[in-house]
Amino acid sequence: MSSYRIERRVVLLGIAALAGCGFSPAYGPSGSASGLTGSVLVEEPDDRDSFNLVRQLELRLGQPNPARYTLDFDLSVSVDGVGLTSENETTRYNLVGRVSYSLKDIDTKDVLTTGKVNSFTGYSVGTVDTTVSPPSTSSTISTRAAERDAHDRLMVILADQIVTRLVATSGSWAK
Repeated sequence: MSSYRIERRVVLLGIAALAGCGFSPAYGPSGSASGLTGSVLVEEPDDRDSFNLVRQLELRLGQPNPARYTLDFDLSVSVDGVGLTSENETTRYNLVGRVSYSLKDIDTKDVLTTGKVNSFTGYSVGTVDTTVSPPSTSSTISTRAAERDAHDRLMVILADQIVTRLVATSGSWAK
């Protein structure tokens, strides 16, 4: 028997097993997360990081039309110096982001689900010149660009985690 026929049998058996256990795609016609798209009003941002988080959430969930749920969040970002030179100058930083969120029914104000997500990204500073006193970086512009990019990447990661959790738990609270 050829390996193609064996692989085909395994795939067909896998599909049959999933169908038998009640599996349905989350965004499918009868999926629990099918009502999420275009129905979540995300809290207004108040700084650059929260603006980027809201933008990423809206890219994944769509603009509410009309809103059925509100998503409130509390975002915090901390900076940790993790790379040091022999002169004790920091050359690499980690940004650690944490978000606590709650999804509420817009009509009843009932809290449907809550959660916390966290992650980190990092960036490096420009080359450190230790021959001058005090030591300095050679490129402030590249350091600022790397820091801004790290913040943007962190908001993408956190938004992905929030949406994944909303989709995963939607079976227990979606109408």
